Amino acid sequence: MPTTYTVIRRPLITERALTVKETENTLVFEVAGKATKTEVKQAVEALFKVKVSTVRTANYAGKERRRGRFVGYRPDWKKAYVRLAPGEKMPEYVNSL
Repeated sequence: MPTTYTVIRRPLITERALTVKETENTLVFEVAGKATKTEVKQAVEALFKVKVSTVRTANYAGKERRRGRFVGYRPDWKKAYVRLAPGEKMPEYVNSL
């Protein structure tokens, strides 16, 4: 079983993520590509000591990037939307923004 820090890579602090946080009580994370919804749920509950209601995930393909005549691709990545259970308090790192 993967550890908490191998499942959750980093929180996404974007304009859309902050809007979703305030309107839908949802946190947004970049997660490991092979992480399942159950693993993400367990990791968030263990890390932030909150109850999770639902988890939605989305896979993103890496974009093409160029350096002059050399072409490469950014790596593929996965995003998770984690909705907290009703009555749960938002973790501190999000409230300070």
